[in-house]
Amino acid sequence: MFKGLGDLGKMGGIIKQAVEMKGRIEELKEQMGDMEIPFSVGGDMVTVVMSGTLEVKSLKISQELLEEKDVEILESMVQAAMNGAIAKAQDTVKEKMTQLTGGVDIPGLM
Repeated sequence: MFKGLGDLGKMGGIIKQAVEMKGRIEELKEQMGDMEIPFSVGGDMVTVVMSGTLEVKSLKISQELLEEKDVEILESMVQAAMNGAIAKAQDTVKEKMTQLTGGVDIPGLM
């Protein structure tokens, strides 16, 4: 009569795993703001430190580059450092999320 109820136990286990994973994902999202992901260009002439939430934590420009007084080079290096830091931060977060989910791509997480 209740032959199909064995699957309810499996479903309960799946729901429990999903709730646990959701908790771990929320914890990772909180940690992302504390991450410090550095990226430098021009032999460390410009360094950007980005969080996992893509917030710029710091921007450092070497005195040597400032003394050159070439605005186009400065702008180009800052732009390259920002773009590199964003890409590195996104890759870092994606890697951590992949580790957390065991490689399962869950739409809408990142």
